[in-house]
Amino acid sequence: MATHTNQKLPEPRVFAWEGTNKNGVKIKGESPALNANLLRANLRRQGINPLRIYKKPVPLIPPSIKSLHITQFARQMTTMMSSGVPMVQALEMVGNSGDNVAMSNLIKNIKRDVEGGSSFGVALSHHPKYFDSLFVNLVKAGEQAGTLETMLNKVALYKEKTESTKAKVKKALMYPIIVIIAAIIVTAIMLIFVIPQFKDIFAGFGAELPAFTLWVIGLSEWLQANWYFPLGGLIIFVYGFLEMKRRSPAFSDKIDHLFLKFPIVGNILNLSAIARYCRTSSTMFAAGVPVVEAMDAVSGATGNALYRDATLRIKDDTSKGVQLNTAMQTAQVFPSLVLQMTKIGEESGRLEEMLGKAADYYEEQVDNLVDSLAKQIEPLIMAVLGVLVGGLIIAMYLPIFQLGSVI
Repeated sequence: MATHTNQKLPEPRVFAWEGTNKNGVKIKGESPALNANLLRANLRRQGINPLRIYKKPVPLIPPSIKSLHITQFARQMTTMMSSGVPMVQALEMVGNSGDNVAMSNLIKNIKRDVEGGSSFGVALSHHPKYFDSLFVNLVKAGEQAGTLETMLNKVALYKEKTESTKAKVKKALMYPIIVIIAAIIVTAIMLIFVIPQFKDIFAGFGAELPAFTLWVIGLSEWLQANWYFPLGGLIIFVYGFLEMKRRSPAFSDKIDHLFLKFPIVGNILNLSAIARYCRTSSTMFAAGVPVVEAMDAVSGATGNALYRDATLRIKDDTSKGVQLNTAMQTAQVFPSLVLQMTKIGEESGRLEEMLGKAADYYEEQVDNLVDSLAKQIEPLIMAVLGVLVGGLIIAMYLPIFQLGSVI
């Protein structure tokens, strides 16, 4: 019996190469490899005659493995398995197909474990940072039932849908942030560069300036002399906020609850959390995972502390024999549509199907809300820019209006 060791493979480098294929057509690409000789041999096995191979410069920021890379890995493995490619060969091909060195090294370590006698599910479980319990459980269930290809396809679909929802939520959150940043930049430019020009003009008037104008000029002078104070304060605030959210679970949970109460954006976050709950539950139940065990994976996939805690309460209730729809109703965070579809699913024996349909519905709702976000937030944009920029313009033109009335 093969034993698993924690020894890591040497990390490959990314090489750029140029060569010709079997038809003599010039082609080029990038591939990870331990050295140029191994890459040259690998290219020749693929029917490519390498003419030039050289190392790509090492990036200042090392490549990292993101959720999107894991999603792509699931889809690529699904395609390979459905084409009848053996597991080890599929892992080798997928590992050599990307230009992310970290991801390539991860896949090669998984391949080594499989070659050493581990099942695919066990090999994935050695890397919990990248493959969560849902991914591992579905793969193991597929291996035990002889339906690995089907389960990999379910994982790929699940990851693709959840990544799509995450991307839309990020887009919804970034839009108001960009508007606020733009308003701050425009205001700072006017105070530092535009207002001083008016100040020089007003100096020749020889008349007393309105109080509002004097206040804006004073603010402009202070900002020119002490611009590093507000900039430094902003940087410290943002850094402190992110660090507190990362280090303090209690603070992070409060922020999650607060975001759900924001107008427009809060609705998107609520719907996306419900969609993730339904999608993850449907995927787990389709794989035959028991409810209590499934809720552990579901709680971490909702993406919000309120729904995470509610899911853990559901887990406790169902472990005591309470039906899922009753436990969800007691949690008091799910809309009636989800509760009704869960009840119908339990009574008809089609729970995963009903939750899958609920997930489709709420994912569509998130799509529609994000698409209409620009129209909904336009009044807020106009109000913010109107107050900031319009106020500065009025402050500068007040003396001119007063001078005109005197003349």
